[in-house]
Amino acid sequence: MRRLVVDLPFSRAALWSGRMTMFALATVLLGVALGRTERIETPAALVVLGAGLVVAIAAVLLAVAAFFMIWGDGRPGFGKALGAFLVAGALVAFPAWLGLEAVRLPRLHDVSTDMADPPAFSRSRRALEMRGGRLLTEPPAASRETIRTAYPGVAPLTLEITAQEAFQLAMKAAQQRGWTIIESAAPGGRTGVGRIEAIDHSLIMRFPLDVTVRIRPLANGARIDVRSASRVGAHDLGANATRIQTFMAALQELADNRD
Repeated sequence: MRRLVVDLPFSRAALWSGRMTMFALATVLLGVALGRTERIETPAALVVLGAGLVVAIAAVLLAVAAFFMIWGDGRPGFGKALGAFLVAGALVAFPAWLGLEAVRLPRLHDVSTDMADPPAFSRSRRALEMRGGRLLTEPPAASRETIRTAYPGVAPLTLEITAQEAFQLAMKAAQQRGWTIIESAAPGGRTGVGRIEAIDHSLIMRFPLDVTVRIRPLANGARIDVRSASRVGAHDLGANATRIQTFMAALQELADNRD
């Protein structure tokens, strides 16, 4: 007796998970590109990026549903569902990790090595223009104690070199990190304090972040303090503390290896 072989149709869930993944990937890349090129306002770029991530989550769920359906009736489409699951899952993984960091870390956006006397940001015309007119006041008292507790490694750096030498090394470290120097003043003059005003950018979306470095002469060296503040959002996810620590490490290395 001849057996009837029925070709099962391609899994619609697998098909649509693949389509949604491609749409999500294109939308996320568009959001990142718009944010990096500053063609639209930051909130609008975040909306585009968020929309892509929502579609990516839906694609992951649809791919999982496709796995169960394919397991149940054996219809084709496993490869497409697997590909959609991996790509869409990769899109969602980084934001999911950021969400966990937002829960784990304190809600801060302005971090300094000196909470008793934070370095002040310049209010010169050029500095205000570069910051889009944004004025940065001192961090509130409540956040200062939080910073001390959450980031004990964020501390001033004392070098046994002159303040002038420390200033030159700090300028070099800032340039090595790709910071845009707004203005700088070598130690000396009435106060004897040197400073560097700069702008850094986040890695993926290129969000601007404001940084100021203060160099104070000591009897047997120089003390360097750094303050870093985010412009976007009320939670920096630890980025400002990391920026300060990596800058201080680079500065210490330059001091150790100077001729």
